Amino acid sequence: MARVKGGNIHHNRRAKVMKLAKGYFGSKHRLYKTAKEQVMHSLKYAYRDRRQKKRDFRKLWITRINAACRMNDISYSKFINGLNKAGVIINRKMLSELAIENPKAFTELVKVAQDALNGKVKKAEVKETVKEAKTESTDLSKMTVAELKELAKSKKIEGYTSMKKAELIDALK
Repeated sequence: MARVKGGNIHHNRRAKVMKLAKGYFGSKHRLYKTAKEQVMHSLKYAYRDRRQKKRDFRKLWITRINAACRMNDISYSKFINGLNKAGVIINRKMLSELAIENPKAFTELVKVAQDALNGKVKKAEVKETVKEAKTESTDLSKMTVAELKELAKSKKIEGYTSMKKAELIDALK
């Protein structure tokens, strides 16, 4: 039986590894054996760190929220508990952004959380407060017609069903 050599397949497999190892230091980008080992490690690290990144960002958001809470004389855990009791559903990423970009709105959320902890607020009131804060902080032109109509309905604007987008925005302002 005739001998079968690797040929193109052998070369292509090695070339693929060498291409992935481009830019590595020393022999790790020159020699196949060390390059293959480093590429395997690199791919393993990349897989692991794609998951680790999610944890790291959550830690960062919680740290930012905690700092903003401390400035408003409340602990992070009490703040989150108060929001849950009030029925406010907002993720930590958005809370973190709110704490940085709009401290006044964050302070309002802290007040809502404190009221909920004291048993003073009902869930229906919170939903209205959140809707009002949302309309004040968001750009109406970026909202869809359906969202604008829902907002007009909640503000009890007459004839909102037949209005066009521009008319809805004017009526809401």
